[in-house]
Amino acid sequence: MKRIIAQARKELTQISRDRMTVALALVLPLVLLVLYGKAISFSVTGVAVVVQDFDGSPRSRQYIETIASSLTFRIIPLPSEMTAEDALKSETARVAVIIPADFSRDLSRGRPAEAQWLIDATDTNTANILRGNAASITRAFLQQNGLSGNTDSSIKADMRLWFNPGRETDKYIGPGVIAVVLGLFPPLLAALAMSRETEQKTILQVYVSSISAGEYIFGKALAFFVIAIAEWALVVSSGMVLFGLSLAGDPTPFLVGTILYLFCNVAFGTMAGAIIPNQASAIQVVAMFSFMMSFLMSGFLFPLTNIPAGIRWIAGIVPARYFIDITRDAFLRGGSWVGVWQAEIGLAVLGCLFLLLAWRKMRKMQVEL
Repeated sequence: MKRIIAQARKELTQISRDRMTVALALVLPLVLLVLYGKAISFSVTGVAVVVQDFDGSPRSRQYIETIASSLTFRIIPLPSEMTAEDALKSETARVAVIIPADFSRDLSRGRPAEAQWLIDATDTNTANILRGNAASITRAFLQQNGLSGNTDSSIKADMRLWFNPGRETDKYIGPGVIAVVLGLFPPLLAALAMSRETEQKTILQVYVSSISAGEYIFGKALAFFVIAIAEWALVVSSGMVLFGLSLAGDPTPFLVGTILYLFCNVAFGTMAGAIIPNQASAIQVVAMFSFMMSFLMSGFLFPLTNIPAGIRWIAGIVPARYFIDITRDAFLRGGSWVGVWQAEIGLAVLGCLFLLLAWRKMRKMQVEL
């Protein structure tokens, strides 16, 4: 343990003397946070829907079939232990439709019938689209039943926007930007430090010393994890002010998820630096995976369901894909562990895998020497 701490202290001392590295660690994240946070807009479609049919009549089933026939919605079965509200909180679905027991009777008697739509407004653009599509589906159902011309015999689609009822774009963009920014700089710094030692041949000093591959890797990871914590504190505090964010529920899943996410990113950077022998290549790899993939394959720009199934699996190895779920739950949904426990496990597994690959590479190189 003393060797690990000594290695971490040595890394922190070297970094503190390099003004460019300090600026890369603390200044550029804020610049990126502001630029991407205020310059990005979204247009997305496609969600999962659960239905609670308390009427159980042919008319209510026909209304459900009309919803299912839409390309926008995909009806999924509601778990028996869940209510419609629980499905939204746990992210099982993005929309819940509740059909009351007197739905068919009111239509038959010429009274306005009501159907309640609960829409997850975490993504403001998607919420607006869903709201319009829900109204269109209701009109289509009325036309199919010859009720569109009778204003007294109609369905009132009572729509309620959850989690972000004001549809504030900043509250949707902010958590995603925090995840993307923290997904770039910690692994970049770790990869540069690792590849620099190989490029400048100073890694030979490690090979001939008594420090093991595991101690060396853990010491490197510990140093950059400390820096990542400082970046996180700076980015999150600034993001909460910039985007008007506040924690919506129990902060424990967010704090645990943060530790796992930063560990995962530092482990990836350590792995990339151990495998790639020069800094230029390491920068390109980290930029491609940690930055571009965090943008395109994480659910930041658009829901993952919009990505073709053939390449959607790539999102499973993108750490930001999990942390974005955690941050949006922490700042908007407040669903606590029930909605994010799978994301926490995904980050832990990825982080251990990256660190294991880095250790195996270092151990192999030491043996070969």
